[in-house]
Amino acid sequence: MMSANTRDLRNVVLLGHSDSGKTTLIEAMLFEGGAINRRGSVEGQNTVSDNTDLEHEKGKTIFSHQMFVNWKNNKINIIDTPGFDDFVGEVVSSLKVADTAVIVLNAANGVEVGTEIVWEYVENYKTPAIFVINQMDHLKADFEKTLEQAKEGFGAKVVPLQYPYNSGENFNAIIDTLRMVMYVFPANGGKPEKKPIPDSETAKANEMHNALVEIAAENEEGLMEKYFAEGNLSEEDLSKGITIALANQQFFPVLVTSGLKDMGSGRLMGFIDDIAPSPADRPARVLENGEEISYDPEDHTTLFIYKTLSEPQVGMISYFKVLSGKVKPGDELVNANNGETERISQLFVAEGKERIPVKELFAGDLGVTVKLKYGHSNNTLNSKGIERKIRPMEFPESRIRKAVSAESATDMEKLVTALHKIEEEDPTLKVEQSAELQQTILHGQGQLHLDLVQQRLQKEFGVKMNFANPKIPYRETITGKAEGDYRHKKQSGGSGQFGEIHMRVENYFDGMDEPTGVNIRQKDIEDLPWGGKLAFYWCIVGGTIDNRYIGAIKKGIMQQMKEGPLTGSHCQNIRVTVYDGKMHSVDSNDISFQLAASGAFREAFHDAKPQLLEPIYSVEILCPDEDTGDVMGDLQTRRAIISGLDSVNHYQKIMAEIPLSEMHDYGSTLRSITGGRAKFKMKFSDYQLVPNNVQQQLVKNHSQLEEA
Repeated sequence: MMSANTRDLRNVVLLGHSDSGKTTLIEAMLFEGGAINRRGSVEGQNTVSDNTDLEHEKGKTIFSHQMFVNWKNNKINIIDTPGFDDFVGEVVSSLKVADTAVIVLNAANGVEVGTEIVWEYVENYKTPAIFVINQMDHLKADFEKTLEQAKEGFGAKVVPLQYPYNSGENFNAIIDTLRMVMYVFPANGGKPEKKPIPDSETAKANEMHNALVEIAAENEEGLMEKYFAEGNLSEEDLSKGITIALANQQFFPVLVTSGLKDMGSGRLMGFIDDIAPSPADRPARVLENGEEISYDPEDHTTLFIYKTLSEPQVGMISYFKVLSGKVKPGDELVNANNGETERISQLFVAEGKERIPVKELFAGDLGVTVKLKYGHSNNTLNSKGIERKIRPMEFPESRIRKAVSAESATDMEKLVTALHKIEEEDPTLKVEQSAELQQTILHGQGQLHLDLVQQRLQKEFGVKMNFANPKIPYRETITGKAEGDYRHKKQSGGSGQFGEIHMRVENYFDGMDEPTGVNIRQKDIEDLPWGGKLAFYWCIVGGTIDNRYIGAIKKGIMQQMKEGPLTGSHCQNIRVTVYDGKMHSVDSNDISFQLAASGAFREAFHDAKPQLLEPIYSVEILCPDEDTGDVMGDLQTRRAIISGLDSVNHYQKIMAEIPLSEMHDYGSTLRSITGGRAKFKMKFSDYQLVPNNVQQQLVKNHSQLEEA
């Protein structure tokens, strides 16, 4: 086991749409590097990467997996990631610690929507990228079409470094225009034979080679002068120039492979080894306070935890990147996020599910430790006395929400505890105990995401979870003005209860005129915890109600606003003017005026043109051209308002405003309509008026529920 110095490290993450062949390609890469003696297969459930029972059951990558291979004098760390965007959190966290992204494209399907989404994160992290057109042995493989789509989608910096001499079932040769050689592979793949480029391909290969020479020369001043003087560059100079271009995201090379046949995977490894940047070649990391940290093994130690997971009999496992200094077993580091001291009791590198003990890891390397008491994803650990905090990973907002329940109250406690444990591992999963809806709400990226959580709960924690559509957090307001009065009187021997209130309610908005016909003694405008405002005006004159009852009256109004008169939803943006009333010297007390205020508010509210508001979400859908009509037709059934339609390469981007109540199971419907080739994201926009017919039905349903 090699303990690599910073400049001898390469950290790559494989990204791509589902079924692009990432896991199979990684098997070939590990095999070529000697990390494994034979290649496994997804069907055989024996790959280094997809190694969990859930992945074997689904036949898909669900979690990110960390591996490594020693290649020549370097150590190449490889992270495999899921292709389904339901598990995009694994992509975000892996990109955070990778120094190069290897974006795998399916030669038969071209650039798919999952790749478009991944590219957003690659650009956000400013990660150098290599494109690999995989599955060149597929019957419908089309290199030129896939390359053209990549250029359309990701720009002119996408430049082919290789192309297939033949593709489809007879694929066995790659023309490499960097080394100007043709690699011819045996039937079973593996080490190729180097042959001269055929005469029929010379002109094409020379043109592509010259494009690489120009890229190299443009990115290094000395090479530009040499290029002008000699008209060409040596292989060493060429490698130097494109290394700089790749590191600065000025060049996105395209290579070709067949992971299944192990053709081109060795050359890909060699290219990563020779050209991909080491951590030392990457820009300094920016800390939360704006300062920078470089990958310096002689600096103080700083680690960043990018992933955690819980494993039976082991506990919490933490995956991290060494950002500076070095780390050894026994080191004590301070968590910058919570101030707690952690002892690194054991230190490993990961090879899939296997953990190999190591004595030391240097800046830039990826490692694993176990049983940290206070370490979580997004945490920074430092040497004592050092104050550094890495900017945290930002994950996309949830796209699906489900109410969850268990079969009994006892199981519900176990369920919530287990959900919080999984939530700690998965930052894209949120568990919400909604007091407003009186439900436990699970927020995730898609139905597949939540189904996985459901399976894990049953297998790992022995808890069954049921899904239901959650209630909608409607809001109630008024659009008119009305007055109401209410007398609360109760006599049961001794002192009784008495309170009478007269009030006016109306819709409130910032900048509105003050109420007329009253003498304002006191006013309070407060932001409500659930959004919107309550404007409270105390306009009592002549002592008809003592000021000491103001607090009780406001409390009665707030209680009614928490459970609105229409549907029991929160009320907002209302002005209440209390202008008259009566009290009794003996029988009046706080509870009397609290109940009187609640009754008066309810009476006035019903007469002030009450209106229900519903949450509206901005939804952005990316779908193939041919499915656009069906997708838009479905949106029309969901009361959607289309706000925009743009062409994004060979996809259509539909932008719409959709009520949250119409988004139940939308992910599953969209996947069904488009065969899984469309993606969407959603974000809360605002509250808008509910259509009258919908409001009437909701009010009727609430009345029936109250009667029951």
